[in-house]
Amino acid sequence: MSVWSQVVTPADGQAWVTGTSAGIGRAVALKLADEGWTVWVTARSADKLEALAAERPGKIKPVAADITDAAAMVATVDAITAEGPLALAILNAGAYAPMRAQEFDAATAKSTFDVNLTGTANGLDPVLKHMIARNAGHVALTASVAGYRGLPRASAYSATKAAMIAMAEALAFDLIDLGVRISVINPGFVETEATAVNDFEMPFVMSTDAAAKRIVEGLKKPGFEIAFPRRFALILRTIGLLPNQAYFWVMRKMMGWDRNVD
Repeated sequence: MSVWSQVVTPADGQAWVTGTSAGIGRAVALKLADEGWTVWVTARSADKLEALAAERPGKIKPVAADITDAAAMVATVDAITAEGPLALAILNAGAYAPMRAQEFDAATAKSTFDVNLTGTANGLDPVLKHMIARNAGHVALTASVAGYRGLPRASAYSATKAAMIAMAEALAFDLIDLGVRISVINPGFVETEATAVNDFEMPFVMSTDAAAKRIVEGLKKPGFEIAFPRRFALILRTIGLLPNQAYFWVMRKMMGWDRNVD
């Protein structure tokens, strides 16, 4: 059976989801618990994790840690695997700070890189070591449709999500032969604390519960990418095929920007 067709279940082991203090990660953890998984949840806020665990007693296990701390990620995976095999890992933690060129700030960009890209790598390291040793498991990275091409106001964010998509693709070449499935999750706009800062109308925006359902159901299906809403992902992929100048023109029109810098 192809690794792309492998579907892990609660019978295969435990699940781990990062970025679970709020938003998509929190909703995914609850959805997995409702489907019978023992779900370990990680974020920096111990209080929020305890509150999440209280919603599904015995099914959700909190372990507070910062994904930018590589040693903490190793310790977290060690704690999980001491209780049993880790069958499913969803590296979901992320940061979003919209920036236009006039507001570009290296410190903000670095913070986004540290969480979205380095933080993901910190989690991948111990997860892949565990799963490759077992020749089994499913790891998923939460990237974004913003990684297809650079989007307005998302210089740092689009950069990290494009890198995450490429990272997952590059790892897939080896993992295909090692019994480990890797997926990339590319959501569109989802109603979260992060997207609440957007001051423009978000097309095809979804609730966190709807997004969690798409993710959990998508992980059960063959394939590499889970992208939603499908129409929005298709629109962005199609626009992304345009030559550069045409792409910039179309995206500026979509944002309602005129030719002058505002």
